[in-house]
Amino acid sequence: MRGRNLKVRLLIGAAIAIFFILKRCSQQEVNPYTGRTQTISMTPDKEIAIGLQSAPQMAQQHGGLHPNNQYQTLVDNVGNKLVNSSIAKETPYRYEFHLLADPRTINAFALPGGQIFITHALFSKLENEDQLAGVLGHEIGHVLGRHSAERIAESEYWQGLVTAGSVGADMGGLVSGIGQQTLLTNGRDDELESDELGVKFMIDAGYNPEEMIDVMEILKAAAGPNRVPEFQSTHPDPDNRIEKIKEAIRKYKNQ
Repeated sequence: MRGRNLKVRLLIGAAIAIFFILKRCSQQEVNPYTGRTQTISMTPDKEIAIGLQSAPQMAQQHGGLHPNNQYQTLVDNVGNKLVNSSIAKETPYRYEFHLLADPRTINAFALPGGQIFITHALFSKLENEDQLAGVLGHEIGHVLGRHSAERIAESEYWQGLVTAGSVGADMGGLVSGIGQQTLLTNGRDDELESDELGVKFMIDAGYNPEEMIDVMEILKAAAGPNRVPEFQSTHPDPDNRIEKIKEAIRKYKNQ
């Protein structure tokens, strides 16, 4: 009886796994702006809706929006210049740029659909408009690259396999570990793709892409000597990012 139950669980687990594998295959599509094949489970309209819904909460977590209208206008102007000078303008996304009041967290991030944020802690460390363009260009790259939508679809896939493994046998932890490792690796690839897109956007808008390297140096200095090793982080090491940025500058300056 016990062996029969195990066989039934294995069959059910296999069926669940096959379902999610086939579902993932059906969600493969080519990003028209990057040419990269991705797993995507939502439309651009859904991405926009998620971003708009999440934006107020994200702002609240960082102390709300910064009260200085002059700083916010600068962020808006640089961000909009990057969008209007590049292929980002051709996308269906609604790009909006927000300066957060947070004075301690050195960060910038993008939500699906075009909501882009930079903390005052990072903004205050930037030395010129070109460096601001480097930060915002990188975040536009995340939106255009549909990285959040891709991570959501991949998470759904791995969670499905975890369910299949849990039903079929005591393999849930193993499959979960594989999924997390894959998502971590893809996260680093996303950062490098966004760096390259950011360089291109900077060049298209007339900004000096070399300043993106200085942004990496600012992030490296802010992290200090005890920064998290690359293999434990979703972000590539700043030194590795700098090399990739230099490659992108050579690539796009010659076009």
